[in-house]
Amino acid sequence: MSNNPLPVRIEECGAESLTEYATIPMAYLVKSVFDIVETESGKFELKERSLDAPFIKDYGSIPEQSPLQWSLDFDISNWGFFLARQNGHAVGGAAIAFNTPNVEMLEGRGDLADLWDIRVHPDAQGKGVGKALMAAAEKWARARECTELKIETQNINVPACRFYERMGYSLRTARSAAYPDFPEEIQLLWYRDLLNNT
Repeated sequence: MSNNPLPVRIEECGAESLTEYATIPMAYLVKSVFDIVETESGKFELKERSLDAPFIKDYGSIPEQSPLQWSLDFDISNWGFFLARQNGHAVGGAAIAFNTPNVEMLEGRGDLADLWDIRVHPDAQGKGVGKALMAAAEKWARARECTELKIETQNINVPACRFYERMGYSLRTARSAAYPDFPEEIQLLWYRDLLNNT
């Protein structure tokens, strides 16, 4: 029996696929968090701190964050959607917001795309699925003449932060009190230059 993972196929899909997209879990174990230190030069250092009481963060349990809610809250006609399939099953997904006036994350810019969501099934993590989805999202944004791709995460998602750093993203903003329902979480905004990085 081969130990090689099954190949992953990335496919662009429409909003009609969001029901399937929503079945991909968005839960992870939080064992540590990043404390954020701003340097004199205005950059941010991430200092990992282990938690005495690890917990599960499950975005799937927050109804207003469900992919099925997006079309109710926004005009998603300019958005891009991708599914990653392995052996015919959806094991990952990515959604890119673009050119949507009431999406605050887009900063009113026409040259910025926001990686609204990226998720990989726990059984498929560490096998290149996230990297393939990110590459598809960046290609999609470049095709729309975007100069930057932006991603939001939180200081409690240490694996995501490390992944974005590996993928060449820079942490530009760290904002406390961004989530009234989760006051202990710090919002982190990452950016990647799409013009000078291919």
